[in-house]
Amino acid sequence: MTALVDRPTAPASEPAQRLRPPVTRRTLLLRLVLVGFLVATVWAWFFIDMSLTAMFGGLGDMARLLGRMTPPRFDDLDQAIDLAFETLWMAVIGTALAVLLSVPLAFGAARNTTPHAVVMAVCRGVIVATRAIPDLIFAAIFVRALSIGVLPGILALGVHSIGMIGKLFADAIEQVDEKPREAVQSVGAGKWQAIATSVVPQIIPGVIATTLYRLDINLRSSTVLGIVGAGGIGFLLQQNLRSLQYDRALGVVIVIFVFITVMEFLSAAVRTTLLGGDRASAGGRAPKGSIGAALARRIGAAGPSRQGVEEFDPDTVRPPFRGERRTKTIYAVGFAVLLGIALRSVQLNPFEVLGSLSDMGRVALRLLPPDFTTARDGIWTGMLESIAVALVATFLGAIVSMPLGLLAARNVAVNRAVYLAARLFVVFLRGVPELIVAVLFVSAIGLGPVAGTFALVVGTAGFFAKLIADAVEEVDPAPRDAVFATGATRSQETLVSVVPQAMPALVGNLLYVLDINLRVSTVLGIVGGGGIGFLLFNSLRVLRWETTGAILIAIFAVVYAIELLAGWVRKQLL
Repeated sequence: MTALVDRPTAPASEPAQRLRPPVTRRTLLLRLVLVGFLVATVWAWFFIDMSLTAMFGGLGDMARLLGRMTPPRFDDLDQAIDLAFETLWMAVIGTALAVLLSVPLAFGAARNTTPHAVVMAVCRGVIVATRAIPDLIFAAIFVRALSIGVLPGILALGVHSIGMIGKLFADAIEQVDEKPREAVQSVGAGKWQAIATSVVPQIIPGVIATTLYRLDINLRSSTVLGIVGAGGIGFLLQQNLRSLQYDRALGVVIVIFVFITVMEFLSAAVRTTLLGGDRASAGGRAPKGSIGAALARRIGAAGPSRQGVEEFDPDTVRPPFRGERRTKTIYAVGFAVLLGIALRSVQLNPFEVLGSLSDMGRVALRLLPPDFTTARDGIWTGMLESIAVALVATFLGAIVSMPLGLLAARNVAVNRAVYLAARLFVVFLRGVPELIVAVLFVSAIGLGPVAGTFALVVGTAGFFAKLIADAVEEVDPAPRDAVFATGATRSQETLVSVVPQAMPALVGNLLYVLDINLRVSTVLGIVGGGGIGFLLFNSLRVLRWETTGAILIAIFAVVYAIELLAGWVRKQLL
């Protein structure tokens, strides 16, 4: 007979232990970030005099404005379409200019290709400065310096895009496989020959992905540059609102929405065709078309040839012109043709665009030395107001985004109909740029940070909901199955298995959205939405260039500091 052995039990005096996950450094950082964000939001809420009365009153004012805007009128449809295409041409030329300027800056900023440490510091400084100052601020400055038209808009898009394109290009260069480069140098190639034949082919996928993504961003940005006189369809919208023709203004907004949505789908289709799944990555091994990779295989530096890699001519080590290479060449030629059409349509020649770079230098000299004494109190108050608007808008936008993002996640949505409806609503929210929404709220509510906050809430809801949906769709299904096996409902399972898994990504994305909202909040004042943009625009109106320089330095310092802090936290969490 087998003896029965009782399991040891805890003494009656000791409470039963609860199952709790250990408090790790990552968990502690998550809690500190959330608490810090909430505390900062409470301060921001009172700083801009936000209240429930202001919230519901603002929504009522907006509803009355929409009543005056409907039904929309399309009397300016022909002009709106022409200006929409002008917006497209500005984005194409601005993106091409940014790529042209970013290439030498990226090679100078990358540690493995820079000729000197001083050159690297200068190039990185230029990239950081252009990224921290929003494109609308560049547009307002260039309009005052050069006159109204598309050229200031093109320059604004080009200069601001350097910040993103140059940084990603430099990161791609630093991540290349060094073996093909060493193989080329081992047969007597010089430094720049090795870069051209082994480094450049490796970064081509990243260059294509970055260029297409930036073109998509510039298409959205170019629709608002006309508000400050820098060309495009934004000028027509501002004109209709100033003349109180709200029904015509809504017609222009609808044209902008359709234009941005169609271009976004086209851009996504092109990226999928060119880059496929993981081809957008600029790092990793050398691609098929790299001469350095072919030489590396021949001399044994890169190991045996892998299956699926295109064969090279043994005498010229030249890859065959077919498949992927042919597709990329066709698209490159197509982009060149599109660029030519854009230059012809806006009646600019390439030398005129490049010649205007000297004008940019003269504008920069006008901003120096900066004068902080004239508007010191205004700069301080304006920056605090911009920070407060960004915090409150991010908080309210996150509240709206959380349920919307969960419904837009394929693996959490109740059914396909709900999923599709949520995804379409997210596309709708992202279809109109925040600055245009801000113009509408200012027209309904009046000047001030409350209108700007509402506008950012709309933009945040669309963008953050998409990030939430993407993060939720990537969670591990195994814990979900285990929770479902205990008889939990769908809502219980979402709270205990989906949200905890996605929380690090959600907090990281929250900081990313806050970073973006801070940049946008610095320009809301240009259209009356509060923040330091109002002071900046006034200094440009009276041509106080030294004061403008001081404001730009303040914007750069605050935006870049928060970007560094948010980037560090995201790196710890993700």
